[in-house]
Amino acid sequence: MYGTVALCAVRPENVDKLRALAAAEDIKRSDGYLGSDVLVADNHADTLLMVVRFRDRDSYVANAGSPGQDERYREFRALMESDPVWYDGEWAQV
Repeated sequence: MYGTVALCAVRPENVDKLRALAAAEDIKRSDGYLGSDVLVADNHADTLLMVVRFRDRDSYVANAGSPGQDERYREFRALMESDPVWYDGEWAQV
């Protein structure tokens, strides 16, 4: 399993909007998409962590380069205070 964790600075009033975007159906139709989660930190109301999982690296990269992904990212970015910090990699169970 492959995916990303995004560390995002988000104003509290935009958190629900970002959650709604993350739950949109279009990403769920991406080949290899397994799921995503959003965490709003109790001790940092302006920080959000978004986790996205794909079957493998190839399906993740294909989604990242797909025509609609840039538009989707711009919608997310408009709700953030700054560019997110991305951590891409292979998921392993411990």
